[in-house]
Amino acid sequence: MKPGTIQRIFADMTLLDIFTAFEGTENVLKKYDHVAGECICCEMLFSKLEEVAEHYQLDLEQLLNELNDFLEG
Repeated sequence: MKPGTIQRIFADMTLLDIFTAFEGTENVLKKYDHVAGECICCEMLFSKLEEVAEHYQLDLEQLLNELNDFLEG
């Protein structure tokens, strides 16, 4: 990304896009593996975040907040 570009994660981004653009974000999602009962990253790597949240009945807003808070450091 260009310097000064706002870096945010949005619900319509795929997990692969998120993990590629933002190093370390997979660790945020791994915290939800126990809720899903499987490795979310392994099973839904090419799915949009909103699809992941719906599939596993996760709170999309909370997930977005956690991911974006991670980016802010």
